[in-house]
Amino acid sequence: MPTNIKIKNLPSGYQSIISNGKHSIIGDEPISSKGTDLGFSPTDLILSGLAMCKVATVRFIARKNGWDIGNVEAELDQMVKRGENNKLNTTVNVSISIEGNITDDQRAELLSQADACYVHRMIEGDWNIQKSTVLNELSIL
Repeated sequence: MPTNIKIKNLPSGYQSIISNGKHSIIGDEPISSKGTDLGFSPTDLILSGLAMCKVATVRFIARKNGWDIGNVEAELDQMVKRGENNKLNTTVNVSISIEGNITDDQRAELLSQADACYVHRMIEGDWNIQKSTVLNELSIL
């Protein structure tokens, strides 16, 4: 089933209510971009999705294999530079901490699986983003 995200702006800064039909969060731009910094920025949301997928994958694989793990934490940061033809080149650094009674080989397998999570593969894959069209509905949320 395709993912569907709807967004509606709020009057302050660039605040928006972002919804998938079941859950909602607030997005905004940082103060440096004339936002109010009262919600996740667009780049925060991208990194959050990647981090969540990696952590969930580690937990899934550990449970599937009956490995005794505790807390799993991830920290991601990004560096964006302009390349040829003004194309953006992004480097994302990922650190994952896995608590638990596991071997070095099990930990290595969990990290390998995290690097093969769905969102990681999706981001590295080919994208075909269609041009924006006019939404004719007055209320989308």
